[in-house]
Amino acid sequence: MRITTVGLDADDTLWHNESIFRLTQERFRALMADVAEPGLLDAHLAAVERRNLALYGYGVKGFTLSLIETAMDLTGGEPPGRIIADILAAGREMLGHPVEPLPGVEHALAELSEAYRLVLITKGDLMHQEQKLAASGLGDLFAAVEIVSEKDARTYETVFARHGTGAAEAAMCGNSLRSDILPALQAGAWAAHVPYPLTWAHEMADAPVGHPRFAELASIGGLPGWLRAMSQT
Repeated sequence: MRITTVGLDADDTLWHNESIFRLTQERFRALMADVAEPGLLDAHLAAVERRNLALYGYGVKGFTLSLIETAMDLTGGEPPGRIIADILAAGREMLGHPVEPLPGVEHALAELSEAYRLVLITKGDLMHQEQKLAASGLGDLFAAVEIVSEKDARTYETVFARHGTGAAEAAMCGNSLRSDILPALQAGAWAAHVPYPLTWAHEMADAPVGHPRFAELASIGGLPGWLRAMSQT
């Protein structure tokens, strides 16, 4: 088996992301405590987010708009100004949150970059994702960066053809089974799942246990070794 290109997800694979969203959601619960109990609030927000993905895409800005819409829905269209102000402040804080690579990421990517073409493949807001990559200090290790609106099989086919030798000679690594693993396998690539402690409900999916091109790794530090082992098969 020959691998020439390795795709890597960004959020919750290279640096923290979902934990920041969870903290902001806890802040939102406190803001709305007099309006709705946490379970109802979370369910309504989840429904609003799902509905808005096609309009706003992924990322902090879309999340902030969904928080505002949820607040409007649950207050009959008249949320107190302080709630809107606090939601906007929370969104700004999320956009300015420090970016620090997860443990083992820098070493693993440095090793991988010596043997493979590395391509960052991430969803989210273009400007924010570019800012996070620059702040991470990892940018020079990537041969290419693709910030996409959705991750499906066609996305991986296109990206690995554009920046490599095709999906059959590529591997994708990420924390989301739904976005990073299943569509990459469908495209014909190999896929390594590195779980993150928190997973957004929208990204939940069943692992393709037993798939010949799939592996579950305890950390990204295991990726170089797995790729080497695959090249010997």
